[in-house]
This record gives sequence, structure tokens and C-alpha cells, in this order.
Amino acid sequence: MGFLVGGLLLTGSGPAFAEPGGDAAARAGHAVDRAEALLENATATAQQAARRFEAASAALPAARTNLATARGLVAAALTDANTAGRQANAARAAYGIVADRFQQAQGKLDSARVRVDGIAQASYMGSEFSRINVLVDASGPQDVIDRLSLIVQVMRTQQHDVDVLTSARGTARTEQDRAALAKRTAEVAEMSAREKLRAAQAAQASAVRAKRALDQIAASRLAALRVANGQRSAVLARYQAAKDEEARIQAQLRGFSARSGSSSGRYAGGRLLMPVDGWKSSNFGYRYDPFYRVWQLHAGTDFAAPHGMPIHAAASGRVVRAGWDGGYGNYTCVDHGHFDGVDFMTCYGHQSAILVDVGEWVHRGDVIGRVGTTGASTGNHLHFETRFDGVPRNPLKYLPSCLC
Repeated sequence: MGFLVGGLLLTGSGPAFAEPGGDAAARAGHAVDRAEALLENATATAQQAARRFEAASAALPAARTNLATARGLVAAALTDANTAGRQANAARAAYGIVADRFQQAQGKLDSARVRVDGIAQASYMGSEFSRINVLVDASGPQDVIDRLSLIVQVMRTQQHDVDVLTSARGTARTEQDRAALAKRTAEVAEMSAREKLRAAQAAQASAVRAKRALDQIAASRLAALRVANGQRSAVLARYQAAKDEEARIQAQLRGFSARSGSSSGRYAGGRLLMPVDGWKSSNFGYRYDPFYRVWQLHAGTDFAAPHGMPIHAAASGRVVRAGWDGGYGNYTCVDHGHFDGVDFMTCYGHQSAILVDVGEWVHRGDVIGRVGTTGASTGNHLHFETRFDGVPRNPLKYLPSCLC
């Protein structure tokens, strides 16, 4: 807590929300934490809108990448499917050509088989004796020679028919093997084409889902923007109240020892004691709120810790404030005496319980309260301040460098 409006830089006609840059997807948790820290003084509605906005902004890059990847996969899958389809068509056409050759070869084989079957049948029916009779019936030597030449020619024709059958059988077997191979190739190509088509359809469905997810994120982000912008007046009013509160605290603590007539002596110096066993969750310093375009001073350092964790006095001194203080919730300030010529105090905000009273002397390490989330706070933590004559300075300059 402890945000101070350092100046309401509200010039310009753009939207009240500004989009944070950077790799938000990799830093989603940090973005949401930053939004919560910046808007501690904002309305609950504005805080929720900021969380949704930061979460959606963080998810956008990944969603865009997913969509681009999905569309790339669709293009690649469609290319593969088209290629596989052309290959299947080519394989099917090739199979048709080879199958036609096989049919032609089979036809030649059948024709040759019929001719050879006729020769075999003629031989079985006694055609060899007919040839002998032809020679016996010759009228002379020349007639014998002529008849023998005719018989040789007939036998040559028969042998040619047998050779044709043998060749046709070999050709038919070769074409049959080629047809079988072409058929298998066509079946494999068609199966591949179907698989590629299914892959393309799946990629297309994935791209549709990715686009839908991106649209939902964008819609959520836009809705958060509208809600946050609707809270603008209320949030700026709270920021102004926080600014007024900080000015009042500074005025009350400035010259406290002189006004009260009491003094805690002089601070001996040295590093302060770590006030709580926790981890740093927010730094001291001016920050720009991108949601409402306001510069803010976070007047202390936040240390996240479990609810009820003991809070220790960072140094010995007298309690000068102990009670409820607006956005600080349960707030305690301890005066440690003069340092660098001014009053040096440490203050502790958002406590769930205050365990000391005003005027009480506490020693370094005494338990003075419990961690909580009272006031303008988005979670259990200690808001720790170091103030010099009421003006806040960076506590990390005075705490152990190890924060332990």
C-alpha cells in the first residue's frame, strides 16, 4: 500500500488503459502481480478488471503464435494432401495402363494356347500317320521332296505356335506381376492420400479452435478495458484521497519530536533488522500506472508473508502511531531518534493485529504486530517504510542487502 499520486498526467485523447508491452506470455504472473500492486488504492471492480486485462494481455502472444502455427500446419497439410492426391491419381492411372497391358498379354496367351491345343489335338488324332501316308502316296522322288518340304513347313509353323505360346506365357506373367505391383502402389497412394486429407482436416479444426481461443481472449481483454474505463472517475478519486492521506502523514510526522516535547534520542546507525520473514514483492519508488495514466509513488517496500506472521521492530524506539490509518489499514510508526539531523522513523502497514500502544518503548526485534491485508491491500504482506522527518525513502538502503 502507500501509493502517492505524483501527478495526474491525464492529457491526450487515447483510452485510459495503455497496453503493456514486452513478452507478456512469459511473464503472466508478474504482469498480474504488477497490476494488483499498482491498483491497491483502486476500486475492487477496477482491480478485477486489471487482473483480467493483464491475464488476457499475457495470453495474447501465445494465442497469436498458436493461431499462426495452426494456419501454417493447415497450409502444409493441404499441400501434402494435394500432393498425395495427385500421386494417388497418377498411381491409379498407371495401374489402369498396366492392367490393360496385362489383359492384352492374357488375350495373346489365350490365343496361343488355343493354337497349341489344336496342334496337340491333331497329333493325338493321328496326324503323324497322315504325314507318313502323304509321303507313301508320293508319285516320285520329286514329289516326295515336295511333300517332305510341306511337312517340314507345317512342323515349323507348329513349333512357331509353341514358341509364341511360351513367349506369351512369359509376357503375361511379367505383366501380371507389374499389374499387381501397380495395384499395391495405387492402394498405398490412396491410403496415404486419405491420411493426408484427415491430417489436413484435423489441422483445419485445430486452426478454428486457435482462432476461437484468440477471439475469446481479445473479447475478454476488451471487456476488461471497458469495465476499467468505466471505473476511471472512482479510481482517480481514490488516488487523490491516497495522495491527501500521504500528505497528512508527512505533516503529522514532520518535526514530531519538537512538537511533542519528547525525543527518542539519536539513532546509533547501522543496518536495520529485517522486520518480517518474507520475500520482497514490491519495490519503493515512482511507477506509472498504464491503466489510468497516473504516476504513483509507492512509499515503502512490500514483503509478502503468511497471514499472522510476526512483525519485528527494525530498531529500538518509541511508538508514535498505532491504529487504523485509511489505506494503510492497521498502521504503526516507531521513532528511532535523530539521524542525519532529522527524526528517523520506521512504519508498518496492513497489519492484521497491532501489538503495541502509542508511547510504548520497543526494543530491536520485539514483536510489534502481525502480517495481514487490512486497508487498501490485495494480499497478505507487510508494507515497510523508512521516513526521515516524515518523508519516505527507499527502505532497501537501510536493510540488510540479503533481506534476511
